Amino acid sequence: MSGTFSAVYALARGVPAGKTVSYGQLAFYLGNPRLSRIVGCAMAVCPDDVPAHRVLRQDGTIPPPLYARHRALLEEEGVPFLPDGRVDMAACRWIPEDKALDALRNFPGRG
Repeated sequence: MSGTFSAVYALARGVPAGKTVSYGQLAFYLGNPRLSRIVGCAMAVCPDDVPAHRVLRQDGTIPPPLYARHRALLEEEGVPFLPDGRVDMAACRWIPEDKALDALRNFPGRG
């Protein structure tokens, strides 16, 4: 396992139940916003102890092959969904407490 994948998994394990984060956010928190696709690749092959269902696309969509299973897990955790089936990211976005809020305010698509 690469160091990047290990870092992605360590950060994803910190996302609490009922909260969600986007691939791009994880990349941003890891210090390189351009790594969102790498984060997606890491999540596609992550170990069972990583809450992959809490890591979504920026607009709150769940990748199609995983939709039913991940939606059920998110619903069990009380994550709100929009009428079109996307997660309401604005209502449940996770922001790590140890990150500077000023930097996070500038994260694109944080809505």
